[in-house]
Amino acid sequence: MISYGATDPVLNDRTLYPHYLSTGPNEYIQHIAIAELVERLGWTWVIILATSNDGGQKESQNLKNEINKHGACVDLIGTLTGNNDTDKRTLERIQKSTAEVVILCGGRSYNPYFVFILKEIINNKMVVVPVTCVFIPNDFLYNGCLQFQDTNMMSDESLEVKFTEHIYAPREDELLKDLLANDHLCLTHDKEKDDLFQRVYKLLYRNCSNITSPMLYYYPSHRVSTAVSVLARAQHNLLSSSGKHSNSGLPTIIHRKQLHRYLRNVLLNEQRELDYGEAYLIHSLYKDSELKGQEIHVGEYTWSESGSSLRINTEEIVWKKDTKGQILKSQCSTNCPPGYRKVPREGAPPCCYDCAPCSEGEISNLTDMDNCLKCGDYEWPNPEKTLCIEKQLQFLSYDDSLTLVFIVLSLVFFIIAAVILGIFISFRDTPVVRANNHTLSFILLVSIKLSFLSVFLFLGHPVDITCMLRQTSFGITFSIAVSCVLAKTLMVSIAFKATKPGSPWRKWVGVKVAYCIVLSCSIIQILISVIWLTISPPFLELNFLFEPGQIIIQCNEGSAIGFYIVLSYMGLLASVSFIVAFLARSLPDSFNEAKYITFSMLLFCSVWITMIPAYLSTKGKYMVAVEIFAIISSSCGLLFCIFLPKCYIILFKPEMNSKQYLLGNNR
Repeated sequence: MISYGATDPVLNDRTLYPHYLSTGPNEYIQHIAIAELVERLGWTWVIILATSNDGGQKESQNLKNEINKHGACVDLIGTLTGNNDTDKRTLERIQKSTAEVVILCGGRSYNPYFVFILKEIINNKMVVVPVTCVFIPNDFLYNGCLQFQDTNMMSDESLEVKFTEHIYAPREDELLKDLLANDHLCLTHDKEKDDLFQRVYKLLYRNCSNITSPMLYYYPSHRVSTAVSVLARAQHNLLSSSGKHSNSGLPTIIHRKQLHRYLRNVLLNEQRELDYGEAYLIHSLYKDSELKGQEIHVGEYTWSESGSSLRINTEEIVWKKDTKGQILKSQCSTNCPPGYRKVPREGAPPCCYDCAPCSEGEISNLTDMDNCLKCGDYEWPNPEKTLCIEKQLQFLSYDDSLTLVFIVLSLVFFIIAAVILGIFISFRDTPVVRANNHTLSFILLVSIKLSFLSVFLFLGHPVDITCMLRQTSFGITFSIAVSCVLAKTLMVSIAFKATKPGSPWRKWVGVKVAYCIVLSCSIIQILISVIWLTISPPFLELNFLFEPGQIIIQCNEGSAIGFYIVLSYMGLLASVSFIVAFLARSLPDSFNEAKYITFSMLLFCSVWITMIPAYLSTKGKYMVAVEIFAIISSSCGLLFCIFLPKCYIILFKPEMNSKQYLLGNNR
């Protein structure tokens, strides 16, 4: 048997139908075509409606599998059984579904009740009709659908016309007349037959006596022609091979098993020669303002062993609903825009999901992304989380207003320290300057100036060399400064103790002791810094984690122990200086600057004790700013508390800058 139209999958069972061949439309290819159409139009949530026969059940399941392969989901597979209550419930479920597209399947079996109930209940869904469902009357089709139609693949158009005329020539063929009348719901003028058709199909037939019966527009003439051609060639080959072909006539009996072998070979060879494939037209069917059925050709689908091609003009499709010029949407969930990702709903199909914004550091630049993309180490999402942009570099740059403040303060205080140094050098022979070892004062002023200048090592883009120098430079300069203060304080105390007769402190009076104190205390800090730089020096570090969206360019201290030993040693010197100055505060005022040293050391210790927790709790440029503030504040404390009173005497009270006044002869 050669069929030009049957598509029931059971016919492919070679056990039941070993001699069945077909030139009809391929059901599998139709499923691929529909699935590709669904994917191209962006539909992800559809309904399949099938007839209750075995073919409909198998076809609907196969169609569902193909649709799933193309990324869409089927909300439900409705089956019309012929039972009014059951079918009504099925169609009500379809009507309530959020899916806007219904795909028909189930073979060519003509079921007017199936069509009637579709028209009555499913009146607002877009319907997709495959080639195998062309039996549906136009009244339903033109209510709005996309229909796949078989193409005329005859190579010669004249052959197509001749073939069709030949098929429709025998107008007295009662079976053909009944088929045509039934297809167009026309009365046959045979009352018994008409009553039977209307009772069985539950449809109202009309009088079509004044209407010329049109040809079936879907008549697959090329498939019938192919079937006839294959049969003729197979029979010719069979007879030629057996030597029975002669002009005397054809044998009356040909064994079907023998013929089937030749039929199969001819059909396979023909398909191979023609690069076997399928081609369908896609039409949009609708009713115009005068309720006349109209048909627009909107696309084609072709399939062959080498691949498939779908062309669809969405602008020409007439949708059932007003889509404002857009493609009809049929989705379980709204699209997740860029910047969001899909979150599957528990127990729901993959097409039903919620949308969640991308996590920190991630983007999505397409619609409906399953997962967000993580930006690189040097990148960060824009506010919409749709694009990775370069992270901002954070450091105390010269363009920062905070940097400008520190530069101005450092330069101003450096100039003040330089002016005070100049005053002391100019008045180095006066009693006020000489009273407390003017050389130590000079060293102290120079170290304070260097402390102000060390601030510039903390500004700008850090590099490895500045990271190594910034901590060690301020540590050494401060240690020299505090050592000078300690030496001054100790020398004042020793000087007063040495005034007592027979005091053993007399041998400690002299500038060499003071220089030894400064040198030894400074060398210890230098050794600590050298060991630190040798074992684990500071280095440049990029911190990607502390501040989202920014790269903090900072100096890693290398060895935190080394850094805290430097600070601790400075704190030790300052503490000893404070204690000694505090104990010496009651000595005669004329020779004593211990009270000023006490206050300066108190300020120094307060600044650095406060700085440590603030330093540990900040990162980036603000951590650097805290340290710079501590350096400037403590340096100003030393500069103004110790030297400002002396400058006041030198410049504004010259009468106090005399040996007699210092010895108390002013009384």
